[in-house]
Amino acid sequence: MRGSTAYLFAAAMGVAALSVAGAAKADPKDYRFEAVQPNVQASSETPIAVRLVHLPDKMPVKDAVIFSTRMEMPMEGMAPMTTAIKAVKSPMPGEYHFLTNFSMEGPWALTLAAKVQGEAGTVTGTVPFVAR
Repeated sequence: MRGSTAYLFAAAMGVAALSVAGAAKADPKDYRFEAVQPNVQASSETPIAVRLVHLPDKMPVKDAVIFSTRMEMPMEGMAPMTTAIKAVKSPMPGEYHFLTNFSMEGPWALTLAAKVQGEAGTVTGTVPFVAR
């Protein structure tokens, strides 16, 4: 009887270990934001789009909740110049669309934070754009 109990305990511990290992596979570092089109037209209402990609399988994440955005242009020797950014409805699953004011040509950076279903942590990233 003792042997059976030890076996059942070992089996239960193995199942528990597999459950924990399966849950631990996902990590916010397994994701990356990327520009759909990094070169855009400078205007007061420039449309831009990003994808959130799950790196292990290279698939776009369709239902992330983006809760923080910041668009800025780095300025040499000065604080970055920020501009307004507004989320708009996306026609493509897995893409996140925005309108922003690229009042100046040059390099811009969009910093984002998102929650992905099933992830405990927050996914963050910065996406470069060039306004021409």
